[in-house]
Amino acid sequence: MVPYKAAGQGDATAQFNLGLAYLDGKGVVATSNVEAARWFRKSAEQGDANAQYNLGTMYVNGNGVAKNDEEATRWFQKSAELGLADAQNSLGAMYATGRGVPKDSAEAVRWYRKSAEQGYAGAQCNLGLMYATGQNVPKDEAEAVRWSRKAAEQGVAKAQCVLGLLYDLGQGVPQDEMEAYFWLNLGVSTLEDDENFRSARDKVGAELTPAKRLEIQERCRKWAEAHPQTHD
Repeated sequence: MVPYKAAGQGDATAQFNLGLAYLDGKGVVATSNVEAARWFRKSAEQGDANAQYNLGTMYVNGNGVAKNDEEATRWFQKSAELGLADAQNSLGAMYATGRGVPKDSAEAVRWYRKSAEQGYAGAQCNLGLMYATGQNVPKDEAEAVRWSRKAAEQGVAKAQCVLGLLYDLGQGVPQDEMEAYFWLNLGVSTLEDDENFRSARDKVGAELTPAKRLEIQERCRKWAEAHPQTHD
């Protein structure tokens, strides 16, 4: 049931839920990003972390409101400070790219880490990639493996590919072509259009016997069946 009455009476949770209803078009006359943003704002102004995060996301994408990176960052910051992992990751991304705030690698890593330590896979992937490439942080192979593995085991395809490359290069882990092929093949099954990862997978696979490739492909199939939530 859509919580019109409670939302109108100022209940923050009801306002947030009404925003979701307008966003999804469930239980309302029609989907409306404008109405969704209006109700998220009412809830966000009362300190609801989920509403703050959703409103920030709408400002990033320009859905229901004019696109505004500064406003997005402001709402992400409020939500992140309340401990919402999604918002912490998004705030880290804003600092990493300099959107809505001056670019600040230290702040990006700080917020990514807060989110990653709560188990948020996207932040774990972001941290792993930063440490693997030395992008805006000192390169740290052990940290790259640590965070990429955590994200890879949650089904993040990019992290699976990065972990595969680390195994192929022997960075942070002993070099292992079979593990490299396993993680690269697993990730490429989702990131089919990424030519770089696909090329790396094929290069590693060429070093293995056909029987070993088939064995690892079967291992990938079983892994995917047991972890259906793989995403990019």
